[in-house]
Amino acid sequence: MKIAVCVKRVPDSETRVKISPDGKSLDEAGVKFVLNPYDEFAVEEALRRKEKAGSGEVAVFCLGPAAAQETIRTALAMGADRGVLLQTDKIPADPYETAKLIAAALKPDTWDLILFGRMAIDDYNHQIGSLVAQLLDLPCVTAVSHLDIQGAKGVAEREIEGGIEVLEFPLPAVVTADKGLNEPRYPALKGIMAAKKKPLEIKPVQPAAGGMEIVALAPPAERKEGKIVGEGAAAVGELVRLLREEAKVL
Repeated sequence: MKIAVCVKRVPDSETRVKISPDGKSLDEAGVKFVLNPYDEFAVEEALRRKEKAGSGEVAVFCLGPAAAQETIRTALAMGADRGVLLQTDKIPADPYETAKLIAAALKPDTWDLILFGRMAIDDYNHQIGSLVAQLLDLPCVTAVSHLDIQGAKGVAEREIEGGIEVLEFPLPAVVTADKGLNEPRYPALKGIMAAKKKPLEIKPVQPAAGGMEIVALAPPAERKEGKIVGEGAAAVGELVRLLREEAKVL
């Protein structure tokens, strides 16, 4: 199978981030960046599909700055065959502009399957996979937690409110991976060393401004300090009163 996986470089969720002086972006100084966790499920699924088929190629695409080469190398260390960096200093705020760049990079080749993570954890954007599918005129199934492929047909399961939705679709197709689809492998030392020699193509791109812009970023409001109302059974009455009169949750 010939599979493309589209990934994103995001700040580690355990990193403390700060807002830049311009108030519209993150201060990247001292911030650790990683492969988007949902994209790890997509990479793992691509590798399993190739292994099951017995042959094929897994190519990783990433839109981002030069530093995103490290993100691609992580996927190569997991077992992907080659990487393509769509290099730009700034990722557009408009997801449609991002999707157009990725679709243009994918279009020259013929893919059996194109995989994305369900969303990116830095902006919680769920749209890129669906937009790319629309631009390439391909069927799309999002937030997939189980995937089965037989020949030119795929069957996917999605977790929905109160149940599981099962969808059948033809290949080629675009699929976005959700948590639970698989358990991503850790890159072994052998894979990390091999990744340094795998091809990584750099294609400079120039995103359009699009119809959206980030006006401002702000940290969430600080939580109010808690209070101790007492100990044991004697505190129950006061606790109930505060929940009723101050918190107004009763």
